[in-house]
Amino acid sequence: MTLLAWASVAVFLAAYALIATERVHRVAAALGGAGVMLLIHATDAGAAFFSRHSGIDWNVVFLLLGMMIIVGVLKQTGVFEYLAIWAAKRARGRPFPLMTLLVVITALASALLDNVTTVLLIAPVTFLVCERLALPVAPFLIAEAMASNIGGAATLVGDPPNIIIASRGGLTFNDFLAHMAPMVAVLMVVFVVLCRLMFARRLRYDPARAGAVMALDEREAIADPRLLWQSLAVLGLVLAAFVLHPVLHYEPSVVALLGAGTLVALTRVTTRQALAEVEWPTLVFFAGLFVMVGALVETGVIGRLAEAAAGASAGRPELTAMGLLGVSAAASAIVDNIPYVATMSPIVEQLVHTSGGPDGGRVLWWALAFGADLGGNATAVGAAANVVVLGIAARNRTPISFWEFTRYGLIVAAVTVTLVAPYLWLRYL
Repeated sequence: MTLLAWASVAVFLAAYALIATERVHRVAAALGGAGVMLLIHATDAGAAFFSRHSGIDWNVVFLLLGMMIIVGVLKQTGVFEYLAIWAAKRARGRPFPLMTLLVVITALASALLDNVTTVLLIAPVTFLVCERLALPVAPFLIAEAMASNIGGAATLVGDPPNIIIASRGGLTFNDFLAHMAPMVAVLMVVFVVLCRLMFARRLRYDPARAGAVMALDEREAIADPRLLWQSLAVLGLVLAAFVLHPVLHYEPSVVALLGAGTLVALTRVTTRQALAEVEWPTLVFFAGLFVMVGALVETGVIGRLAEAAAGASAGRPELTAMGLLGVSAAASAIVDNIPYVATMSPIVEQLVHTSGGPDGGRVLWWALAFGADLGGNATAVGAAANVVVLGIAARNRTPISFWEFTRYGLIVAAVTVTLVAPYLWLRYL
């Protein structure tokens, strides 16, 4: 590698260390790292702001912005209080059944929406129900972020890397359902068991608070029925457009912004109220992170690593698939999985064309998808949903540290990726 490539690696590792140790605020670390990358010419303004492969992913940023505005309007209707009471009553106030219910809802929703949208919708419910039952909110938020990443792996639209993979590999929505969804269902069962082992000791049942919640009427929580129906109508159209992306060809970011604009224009909500719930630090953090990772792409670091990993087992489809699964999981734990998949997918495409293995080499696409989607659970910055959850927690004065998330994430990522390996081997190899 060139001297500039080594310098970009050093800058990235320094910024990552600051984020991990929390010596400085993660936004300051990401912006500082991005600034240094530009200063040393590891990337430039054209690549950082306009490149599809090595720049800020504006689709992610504006998707987040639009959905945060919609969630902010919904919050004023009282619907999240309604859902919190409903969920607590269905679980009869017991912490682990409640966690299981929220985790399963999150995973199912993430299969139809993208995982970031799902955690934006479920987090306000989680805060309210934990407040009602005097439960620590961190275990619930961590479990939901991980469930969104696992559930999102099931479909083409569930996780942004899957969209990139489908485009490169010529894969359809039904291909993902047939090849990814069955294993995702198994992983969710395993994940619920892991939640029991990891979080059960932190969850205490309070009979008095549970009884008080059971006596509540959730319908009384709705503060503005008219605004609620208007908001749900717009949200329903937005979600439908997400699912119909292969037909409509509107990017999720465009759909979210159109929905947010429509909601503000057609209701009595003011612009100030609509923007009050936007997590500006989270959006800025993403921008800085994208620039840093983009610099690694521009200097050839990520491509060099990906090629080396793929070339190490060339000519052996089974070794290539297993190596790709492991490398993708490890890489996605450190850098955002979107630029990683964007960089790796052309290499995988070439390997698929030249592979003489079973399934026409398409197993390599599933190895890449599983590794990138599940590896994102390993650290607090491995997936967009993780970053959003940490931002929401900080805004609500219940911060989750990098290591609090990561110590659980490493376990979940290791277990789920390990289980996927025999699935790929037995089904395809």
